[in-house]
Amino acid sequence: MGHNRVVGNRSRAPLALLPVPVRQAISLLALALNTAACGTVLLLFAVVKLVVPVNAVRRRIDPLLNGLARWWIANNGTWIALVQDVDWRVTGADGLRRDDWYLVESNHQSWVDIFVLQKVLSPRIPMLKFFLKHQLIWVPFAGLAWWALDFPFMRRYSREYLAAHPEKRRADLERIRKSCRKFSLVPTAVMNFLEGTRFTVPKHAGEPSPFRHLLPPKAGGIALALDAMGERFHSLLDVTLFYPGRVPSFADLLGGRVQQVVVVIRERPIPADLLGCDYASDPEFRLRVQSWVQELWSEKDRLLEELASETAPPPVA
Repeated sequence: MGHNRVVGNRSRAPLALLPVPVRQAISLLALALNTAACGTVLLLFAVVKLVVPVNAVRRRIDPLLNGLARWWIANNGTWIALVQDVDWRVTGADGLRRDDWYLVESNHQSWVDIFVLQKVLSPRIPMLKFFLKHQLIWVPFAGLAWWALDFPFMRRYSREYLAAHPEKRRADLERIRKSCRKFSLVPTAVMNFLEGTRFTVPKHAGEPSPFRHLLPPKAGGIALALDAMGERFHSLLDVTLFYPGRVPSFADLLGGRVQQVVVVIRERPIPADLLGCDYASDPEFRLRVQSWVQELWSEKDRLLEELASETAPPPVA
């Protein structure tokens, strides 16, 4: 892979020899206990933040909330390491800082991606804040936790609906901007899966895509983040996730069947002409962002093709 060559780091799992159903049960129990313990404390702070919504309180509570989220991530890393031997192949992670602001994007293939991104990036950069569908705010307990952690919630309207109700686009943009501006108080990494959904072969076949390994990217979310706080971002972290052999499912992660993970991180400057403009009302800016995203995606597609040809899949457990 030339300058993109990755270095393997295989963890040794004490429970790797147990049957898969047993490992799945252990993992699920560990995840549930971890979520219950961290979530209970987090929700207590979330209620305080909800009742007293002032910046002085936010500045004290937000680091505690982020610390609890990092504790949850670290505990997940522990049970993952206990149940499976994973050959971690990560490149580009050196030199990242936890006291700076980053815009992060990645391809998306599986729910495993979220655990991988958290494990690889959490020790190196600020807490990842994912763009979430607005409906998820109503998920019991989790919705309040995501709100307390300032995850941006996005509504998705059809073109027909927006044509009939153009004011909805403006209202949603302002709400996202307000959410992103909160990140100026605490170093943050704003995360966006530009494809908007997980890549699958049926999805890829069902919509025209110029890319072999990716769905067409959606530039709206990343443009909103640039509009709201572009001057704050130190750089863009362009992350490419690849699983040799086959893409693992969440059940595979629980059962210790994730054999190898390749993570390529490319830190890139954010073009100055993409800062401080309105994606919804400025057609020229919209074209610049879309062109930039398409270029990123073309390079990512070439990298995935290179990884597929050069990274030999590990033996199936």
